[in-house]
Amino acid sequence: MKALVLSQYNQFTYTDVETPQPGPGEVLIRVRACAVCGSDVHGMDGSTGRRIPPVIMGHEASGEVVKCGEDVTSLKVGDRVTFDSTVYCNDCGNCAQGNVNLCANRQVLGVSCDEYRRDGALAEYLVVPAYICYQLPPQVTYIQAAMVEPLAIAYHAVRQAQIKPGMSALIVGMGTIGLLTLQVVQALGVRTIIAVDIDPVQLDIARQNGATHVVNANDKDAMEQILAHTPDGLGTDLAFDATGIESTVNLCVRAVALNGQVVLVGNLAPEVTIPLQVVVTRQLKLYGSCASAGEYDECLRLIAEGRVDVDALISAVVPLAEGDAWIKRVYNREDGLTKIVFDIDGSGE
Repeated sequence: MKALVLSQYNQFTYTDVETPQPGPGEVLIRVRACAVCGSDVHGMDGSTGRRIPPVIMGHEASGEVVKCGEDVTSLKVGDRVTFDSTVYCNDCGNCAQGNVNLCANRQVLGVSCDEYRRDGALAEYLVVPAYICYQLPPQVTYIQAAMVEPLAIAYHAVRQAQIKPGMSALIVGMGTIGLLTLQVVQALGVRTIIAVDIDPVQLDIARQNGATHVVNANDKDAMEQILAHTPDGLGTDLAFDATGIESTVNLCVRAVALNGQVVLVGNLAPEVTIPLQVVVTRQLKLYGSCASAGEYDECLRLIAEGRVDVDALISAVVPLAEGDAWIKRVYNREDGLTKIVFDIDGSGE
């Protein structure tokens, strides 16, 4: 089969590799579409230590089941599916409680690190456990389904907070996760949505995707602008940090109202300092959100019902053979490239 292999740091090779075969409980998927995640882009240069060459990256994907291993009863050949990026063990205490994102033995597709190596979906075929697969509604295309994994991360983050229709929300960081978080809170009835970023282009995209107000974080009066857009000028009910650096975490903490909720999704910085007295005296609730925990069916329904528009975030659909050039364009932060999706089989579906 053909695959896009990270053959050395900063170099992808479109080449022939051996087609994997499913074992007991596994399925062989003909990959139809695979999106590029920011973690792949950040990892291709070796800076994260989680994409050690050679490795086939990619974990935001969809495809068709073409072969079932022994003991697979939940799927059949021909089923259209997407699948979790996390291969969880289904055996540890966290898995038993439904917290599969916190599995003690979790592995991520397309990751090669010191602990394990598991090839991903930037290839014509992929083997995964059947239990991490989710069947696609007929209204959802393979291209759209490649966006379910990041949508599930946003949905999981939003569900950490207690949300009621009519609330107000601040979302900091208008990358893919931030923009999807924006769409999810809108779908759940949040009325006032303030989007914050330092890139005017991303702020324009945020407005097009439902933000009622946008604020450039580089403005000296950014906080004043945020508060001016909130009910009574007292802060938002909710704040989501989709960046993960000290300045954005602090912005979220200081922008929420008394008894407000702050959800931390981004994690670029390993450590940050927070204004503890603000958190304590304003009785704020801080939540961390890690990956997703099986919310794929809910996310597929949001897409099928038109309540979330993933197509609006796809910048380009391109052939896998051109993968080296396209991923490098994203790595170099070329304007206008929010999300690229590889059409693996050239069908455009």
